[in-house]
Amino acid sequence: MKELKTLPILVPDDYKYELPKMHKIRQTFNDENLENVKQRVIEEIQKEIIASKIKKNQRIAVAVGSRGINNLFLIVKTVIEELKKMGADPFIVSAMGSHGGGSEEGQKEVLDGYGITKENLGVDVITTVDVEKIGETSKGFSVYFDKVALGADLIIPINRIKLHTDFVGDLQSGLCKMLVIGLGNHIGCSSIHEEDPKVFASILEEATEIILSKANVGFGVGIIENAYDKTLAVEAVPRENLILREKELLKIAKKNMPILSVNDIDVLIVEEIGKNISGAGYDPNILGKSSVLEEFVLHVPKIQKMVLLDITDVSHGNGIGVGLFDVITKNVFEKLDLESMYANAIACKCIEDAKIPIMVDTEDECIRVALKACRGLDFDNLKIARIKNTLDLEYIYVSEGILKELDDFENIQICENN
Repeated sequence: MKELKTLPILVPDDYKYELPKMHKIRQTFNDENLENVKQRVIEEIQKEIIASKIKKNQRIAVAVGSRGINNLFLIVKTVIEELKKMGADPFIVSAMGSHGGGSEEGQKEVLDGYGITKENLGVDVITTVDVEKIGETSKGFSVYFDKVALGADLIIPINRIKLHTDFVGDLQSGLCKMLVIGLGNHIGCSSIHEEDPKVFASILEEATEIILSKANVGFGVGIIENAYDKTLAVEAVPRENLILREKELLKIAKKNMPILSVNDIDVLIVEEIGKNISGAGYDPNILGKSSVLEEFVLHVPKIQKMVLLDITDVSHGNGIGVGLFDVITKNVFEKLDLESMYANAIACKCIEDAKIPIMVDTEDECIRVALKACRGLDFDNLKIARIKNTLDLEYIYVSEGILKELDDFENIQICENN
């Protein structure tokens, strides 16, 4: 490939002013969390309504996805151990739709990154992406399901329940979506994403009902995290109550989502995005920037421009979400695996998220270019904010222009020794 060169898009005058000093602030949220995650998982699996579904010598498919969930390995390992104690024969099946490039090798690489391997768990880890059509929605969209999982005696999806990045409704990210999209693999993901995001939640529910009628889903293990990315709750939900209970758990998850406690930002600096952070690379429910969402249920700031500095290594080059930024460093572009990112973007019908923004060499240039593209700036009160990612929002940095406007938020503490 020809050497990538960035363009000289700044003029000397752009360097005549100093960027404002950044102040470290702390956002406080509800910090309730499980003290003993392993014990809670054991208790949930041992509930009569759950344990009664597990039989000796059953071949059980435990579905695991691509999300960076706190304690994921511990939860999966504990579920596997409990199933073995009951005499079952569990194995792992990948459930991540088009992620990992929608390929067997790519999905194995993703699971390897979370420690979900045969060596670590003592069970087979199967990432084949073959599917079987098992039904159609009322609007004629095909519902596909992973062939390996379909042949299992029992299926157990394990996933985090939270707000989705592309649609709103009673069902969003969680167990139902893993059954429909995750275990639909690349083909099933593409089929369901043909639907209008405005009615996606209802289609998701209908497709889940089809799957529950055709596949041996026993129960799901739902995970809820608090605003600090800690495990708030783990619950084994029986198939008979899967849809209804997930709707209730989503309400709990929503109440424990973090927010960015700022009203107006000229330039937001985001240190990293990634598939382990959000399906969209970052959570638009927090930043209010989306190619799909038209309404936001949480407080979101008004942001003029956003800059991006990096992509997480465990994303393996899938920089989905990069297209929603205005300026990136050359380092971001060089880490992109375009094949993986494009496969994800096309399958999810969100190609805007995979477009390449303006590139510059350094972080300083990123900020200055973004400021140059802003309108109506008050250079004596520049409003710049910096976050690590949308999962890690306890400590953020803001300029003086933002600092003096934070009285509206009671959850803000200014850190000493800025």
